[in-house]
Amino acid sequence: MSGGGSAKRVVVTGIGAISPLGHDWAAVLAHLRSGRNAVQHIAEWDQYEGLNTRVGVPAAPFELDAKRYNRKATRSMGRVALMAVRASEMALTQAGLLDDPLLKSGEVGISYGSSSGTPKSIGDFGRMLNEKSTEGINATTYIKMMSHTAAVNVGVHFGLTGRVITTSSACTSGSQGLGYAYEAIRDGRQVAMLAGGAEELDATQAAVFDTLFATSVKHNASPELTPRPFDAARDGLVLGEGACTFVLEEYEHAKARGATILAELIGYGTNSDGCHVTQPNAPTMAQAMRLALKDAGLPASEIAYVNAHGTATEHGDVAESQATHEVFGPRVAISSLKSYMGHTLGACGALEAWMSIEMMNTGWFAPTLNLETVDPRCGDIDYIRGIGGRELQTGVVMSNNFAFGGINTSLIFRRV
Repeated sequence: MSGGGSAKRVVVTGIGAISPLGHDWAAVLAHLRSGRNAVQHIAEWDQYEGLNTRVGVPAAPFELDAKRYNRKATRSMGRVALMAVRASEMALTQAGLLDDPLLKSGEVGISYGSSSGTPKSIGDFGRMLNEKSTEGINATTYIKMMSHTAAVNVGVHFGLTGRVITTSSACTSGSQGLGYAYEAIRDGRQVAMLAGGAEELDATQAAVFDTLFATSVKHNASPELTPRPFDAARDGLVLGEGACTFVLEEYEHAKARGATILAELIGYGTNSDGCHVTQPNAPTMAQAMRLALKDAGLPASEIAYVNAHGTATEHGDVAESQATHEVFGPRVAISSLKSYMGHTLGACGALEAWMSIEMMNTGWFAPTLNLETVDPRCGDIDYIRGIGGRELQTGVVMSNNFAFGGINTSLIFRRV
């Protein structure tokens, strides 16, 4: 499909997810309404000397069809790729496009990310360097290890022949996956895209944040009390895992085939801080939100709810909330879903966007768990907290994510 002409509308016609809270909206909603998080003590991490955090959030158990996921089909997949492919299968099924000839027409591409490939496979190459032996390395070790393993395995599994955009940008991998897919369809380059992100839980990733003193360590024996986004007593992030895939589609094409439209993606903003690798910067965060608003053609007053990145790290919470206040003032409602499922890294941008859409369509928004006393350094905004959440009727939501390297993203969805 050639580019040019007027901008196309981009709608969501399918979403599939593997999450710590469940894999469909009914299960996730029940978990959100329960007021409990899914954080647990990870006993396996006790064996690592020097690792301080012991809490994490594994994905809820999921099953794979033995026929579709046979040994030949999965030999190049680590856990991160398996979750991405399964989530994509669910998304395509909901969209009514699973095994549709459209997938192999060149009109459908993929835009997908993860922070890294499967850590175990990365470790196999690390062992080679240390032991000077290639024992344990085979033809698929690199495919499992590479940062674009999720995107490639999804593309191959479903026979996609359109463009491939690989978004390995840490915590914005999933949101950039959605944003760049949106741009490809909006500009007439593709009719549809599979978009999102995935990540698997691993001790090495916990160690990355541990060395930065960014992980939660005070609640190893009381996982239900952490993380605590925006709270004065927060002590760091908790890692989670999962995958989420959107089927994004050009509106007229979706309408012509009678697809159910879940939401419309109407705005995307992304930029970089350009000043520090790990220290967030409020002014450029705010600018990313303004870019999304400009792209959507909306004033800030149209946004009633913002889904926060909300990692429960000191600098991140303060900078993000101040940036949100700068754009919206004190009136906008905000909450962090990481208080339930931890920081799912490459998956969080897509998982949180999915849940934001569902909350918008439900008319109920989850509170931030464990938020008892807002840090006075955080921005003056309407933090949803306490038992019961918030009944809120709105047709537009914003979902924000911010990553190492100073990468900022903002997505705006509208109910159709």
